[in-house]
Amino acid sequence: MHLILGAGSPRRKQLIEGIGFTPEIRVKDIVEDFPAGLTKENIAIYLSKHKAAAYVNELNDQDVLITADTIVWCENELLGKPSDRQDAIRMLNKLQGRDHQVYTGVSILSKNSAVDFFDETTVWFKSLSLSEISSYVDHYQPFDKAGAYGAQDCLPQGINPCSDEELSFLKQIGQADLFERSLAIDPSKSIAIIDRISGSYFNVMGLPIVKVWKELQKFIPKS
Repeated sequence: MHLILGAGSPRRKQLIEGIGFTPEIRVKDIVEDFPAGLTKENIAIYLSKHKAAAYVNELNDQDVLITADTIVWCENELLGKPSDRQDAIRMLNKLQGRDHQVYTGVSILSKNSAVDFFDETTVWFKSLSLSEISSYVDHYQPFDKAGAYGAQDCLPQGINPCSDEELSFLKQIGQADLFERSLAIDPSKSIAIIDRISGSYFNVMGLPIVKVWKELQKFIPKS
């Protein structure tokens, strides 16, 4: 199997490699529009399928493509990637002191098979001051992240937010320290925005690795 990751995200590359695959990275400039009326996971799945469609005519017999899209959903509003500093501050101000949902849609396909699925995680933010929000935005520049934050750089120190399923899975595949390797926190600039997470931590990072690993097994040729 020749795995192609249709994404430029270093976080998704790190996670795919962390579960034992060595992907070829192919990046296309794809307009991420979706039909009016879609909500929540339907947006994420639509966008992952939309991204995959741009590669489908390039696939050879041994190729398996994976694409994904992550969105943040709060009070019936989609929070995508912020357009600028003020938009990032607006998003984080909306999220602070409450919960929201993170959806990642994933598409995996070859010349003969295709599967689309999603995962949902609930994230609770601490109550934050405007100064804390501004400091986070100015230091981490989260303009390439849905909801204007990256889970890997705003967790309270000393906690492991992975689900029991993720912890068991990582131990099973010999990658028990993948969470620690994913962290991007500069301790001197740490701002603990997240209070707690229910569900897949890696889904918030951009790829629900347990579901992805299970689905990829179906594409590996049986000897």
